[in-house]
Amino acid sequence: MSTFNLNPDTCEISEISWIDRWEVYKRLRELDINCWCEAEKPLRVQLKNINEATQLDSVLKQFTANRQELVRLLQNCWQVS
Repeated sequence: MSTFNLNPDTCEISEISWIDRWEVYKRLRELDINCWCEAEKPLRVQLKNINEATQLDSVLKQFTANRQELVRLLQNCWQVS
């Protein structure tokens, strides 16, 4: 998913297409998660807590998961234990 090589709380996201990267950047900004996106460079995200890490994971899944996996995740949300 991401490589933690800048600071313990900053990661680079490189496994999404250049087009999707801007959509991910926009959504993370809407969630008030610090991130930077420069032309032809990976998206950099600074995570302050576990909630932000969970939100990042959810946003990335929207762009990297196939349709079947997204359907399965949604069905799991609706299951009552």
